[in-house]
Amino acid sequence: MAIRLEKGQRINLEKTNGSKLTRFMVGCNWGALTSGTKKEVVIKEGFFGIGRETKWVDEEIEIDLDLDLSCLMVDADGQLVDTLYSPLYNGRIYPANFSKLIKDLPLGSDWSKDGSMYHTPDDTEGDKGGDDGLDNEIVTVDLDKVNPNIQQIFFFLDIFRPQGVDFLRIPYAAIRMCEYEGTQKDVRRVTNEFAKYDVAKEQQFSGKNALILGKLYRHNGEWKFAAIGDAYNHSDGKLPNSNLCVTIQKILTSYTK
Repeated sequence: MAIRLEKGQRINLEKTNGSKLTRFMVGCNWGALTSGTKKEVVIKEGFFGIGRETKWVDEEIEIDLDLDLSCLMVDADGQLVDTLYSPLYNGRIYPANFSKLIKDLPLGSDWSKDGSMYHTPDDTEGDKGGDDGLDNEIVTVDLDKVNPNIQQIFFFLDIFRPQGVDFLRIPYAAIRMCEYEGTQKDVRRVTNEFAKYDVAKEQQFSGKNALILGKLYRHNGEWKFAAIGDAYNHSDGKLPNSNLCVTIQKILTSYTK
């Protein structure tokens, strides 16, 4: 049974039979925003518009919600080695804005440079019509393939749009850390769910649109996971939507040592 992660909590990563874990994934499932509005409905058509009767009723509409699950990899000195974030940032925001903030920041990509990590295509809407119970975005990690220079892998979540939305407004958002079967691009089955985060409708997330979830780190030749769970406002007043670079800078300056 998965544990509910709390800030600072650490978990050992082992397969259900106690052997060394090689396949690790982080999945995020969230719902689209809802908003109330008024809709005019016809009660009686009348005759050629004469005697036509209508009334206004409450209606709930769903609004696309674009969350971005991303990763940052650093070496033993806390220096940036690689990133994993949506390639949809390329051309629109990077490099025009991102390159000014972080020199040599890699372009957005579905794959890490060493081929050890894969990011599923960017979901820009969220679940509509209710929770389907499936992850909207997944990052898979083959721990045996990770570049030996990489000592820590950070996982973080940013709200890209709509502008001005914080985690408090999201109907639901759940992140889970699991062992899986299949390939990095085709997760067939989750075999061991280590831990979960619920990051929506919590008062502590009011005004926060970025969340540093946790990190994989090497310890005595083995990979372990540490929960972080710190939320921030990544808006810098320059970009209309997510400034993912602010989150990356926060990790590099405050969490890598």
